[in-house]
Amino acid sequence: MAMTIEVQGAGRQLSVGAATDVGRRYPANFDVLHATELQRRPGLCAVVADGMGAGEGSRTAGRMAVDVFTAAVQQHRGPFEPTPLFAAVADAQRQVRAAGQELRELTGCTLTALVADATGAWVTQIGDSRVYRLRGGLLELLTVDHTAAWLGAVHGWYPADSPQAAAARYQLHRFIGHPGLPEPDVLSVTMFPGDVYCLCTDGIAEQVPYQLMERTLGSGAPPDVMASALVAASLEAGGRDNATTVVVKVA
Repeated sequence: MAMTIEVQGAGRQLSVGAATDVGRRYPANFDVLHATELQRRPGLCAVVADGMGAGEGSRTAGRMAVDVFTAAVQQHRGPFEPTPLFAAVADAQRQVRAAGQELRELTGCTLTALVADATGAWVTQIGDSRVYRLRGGLLELLTVDHTAAWLGAVHGWYPADSPQAAAARYQLHRFIGHPGLPEPDVLSVTMFPGDVYCLCTDGIAEQVPYQLMERTLGSGAPPDVMASALVAASLEAGGRDNATTVVVKVA
């Protein structure tokens, strides 16, 4: 998919592309992808979610979390700030937890979003789906994985490429559907012309090398071409997971 959005009052044009693929391991795609214009003002709401596991709880959590979050964003009337974004995630937490109690199985997902309008741009993230930004030739990771693997790598519990780290990447301490109803990280970002933002599930982040992602996002190609190239790279790397990405180019 591809779209172009004029953000009036901010002097920005956002070009958006997205792609997703089931990969070669799972019987279905438990990632959820959403990218659309804001209804009440010029702007963008882009979201990726990654269901936990491969059952009905995974499918339900991802779809419900994205639907609840995006509905709250679309209905919000004032300037975006942390408060309505925290509230949207809290509502998703409650509804996914209620669904899990009915399903009686693991019902959880990650959720990572980029919301932008004339008042600014905000990243909202819980779990291990990521947001990268390419600016001035440097690809930066703007988010933190809410996993035991991330904590272990940062604090030196084990090498980042060790078997312990590989096992710990499945141990999420924050996600939608967690019994503790944890809050997301909410980050304000300033969009500059030339920036390229990439939202992706771990099917991209864990399989596409940093250097290849940097080259792809810096290629100057349209965002939908870049998104498709990242998904294709995940398949070439083995396709061990569902892979989903939204690429946003700022002009």
